[in-house]
Amino acid sequence: MGTQTLRPDEADDTAARRREQHGWYVYDWACSVYSTIALTVFLGPYLTSVAKSAADADGYVHPLGIPVRAGSFFAYCVSLSVIIAIVAMPLAGSAADRTGRKKPLLALAAYVGAAATTGMFFLDGDRYLLGGALLIVANASLAVSMVVYNSYLPQIAPPEERDAVSSRGWAFGYGAGSLMLIVSLVLYTAHDSFGLSESAAVRICLASAGLWWGAFTLVPLKRLRDRRTTMERAPAHGWRQFAATVREMRRTPLTLSFLLAYLIYNDGIQTVISQASVYGSEELDLSQSTLITAVLLVQVLAVGGALGLGRLARTHGAKRTILGSLAAWTLTLAAGYFLPAGAPGWFFALAACIGLVLGGSQALSRSLFSHLVPPGKEAEYFSAYEMSDRGMSWLGPLLFGLTYQLTGSYRDAIVSLVVFFALGFALLARVPVRQAIHDAGNPVPERI
Repeated sequence: MGTQTLRPDEADDTAARRREQHGWYVYDWACSVYSTIALTVFLGPYLTSVAKSAADADGYVHPLGIPVRAGSFFAYCVSLSVIIAIVAMPLAGSAADRTGRKKPLLALAAYVGAAATTGMFFLDGDRYLLGGALLIVANASLAVSMVVYNSYLPQIAPPEERDAVSSRGWAFGYGAGSLMLIVSLVLYTAHDSFGLSESAAVRICLASAGLWWGAFTLVPLKRLRDRRTTMERAPAHGWRQFAATVREMRRTPLTLSFLLAYLIYNDGIQTVISQASVYGSEELDLSQSTLITAVLLVQVLAVGGALGLGRLARTHGAKRTILGSLAAWTLTLAAGYFLPAGAPGWFFALAACIGLVLGGSQALSRSLFSHLVPPGKEAEYFSAYEMSDRGMSWLGPLLFGLTYQLTGSYRDAIVSLVVFFALGFALLARVPVRQAIHDAGNPVPERI
């Protein structure tokens, strides 16, 4: 059987595409360390302790004269960062598609976020306002950068490659998170051996995430390239453009149907990620070291999970693979309801199941959505994609909190999240993705 020989121009195109893809992967490698090290592990407890040291006798701090319970300060800052991100993402999306100059926007968002994260080194004593401001800036900057980053996917990968490319991006991110989490845990747990206080060790870990983010962002900025815009309509700005995009999406109702399904099941995913440690500590009586080890296990297995589900998508299609992962999420939550207290082994098993489906379900959702985006409107549509993620990320925690308030049981609260996966499964199953891709004006892959 003979081998196929590429023409020189085809070989050059393939090499240039691979170069861009490799650069694209590295941005996930760069920014995911912030999500893992700062947001997931260290910043919440540390900023809360700083706020408590600044609190009055009743346990309140007073940012801008507003009384806020110190223990709620971190959560409020995260919520405010989401609101700012929702305002900023349409601005970035419309600017990227209107001008075609995505790299300057990616650089601006990435380096503002990296600088804010690095500045967390100075978060000590009672500087809770500084910590809150840096958190808000870093979180919002990450969201804006992800709009621009995701919008590159349809441009750097033909339809048949997108599942694999998206999965590799997620795998790179989880790989970087795992590596830096190991380094940070060694520094944190052995801080006395390094002549550091616990506070200094945490601040070094936080700052290192910002330095990592900034340093590795140089690679995608060198390898990705801007493309001329093909938009012929009169330019619009910000929310006017986003409103026009939403109106235009009515012409592709199947794309909207996918977004609705994604909004629901991804809210369930995000809630499990954010509340699993609460469940482990409050309901299962597990130690902080056990919970951090579980986070590391999730990060490591998410690398293999993202790549594995990416391979499954080649033979079974992205839609079927995502549906399978949602079924696995449902079974995992059901099993979580029965975990015995004080048994870290079973909690690690639950973390392993989450890790295996976490990266793949997110990666394949991103690549599937990229097929549903009309050509030339990538950043606009991905701003809607990010907003459907972050803009509704309060709904799952609200259900979790209300269930606990009504029942007094974290077990009931965790199992209540099954509704997000069941409803998301049902809605996604009803989306005819081949017709949706055709309606968006894109070529339909052989297997999707």
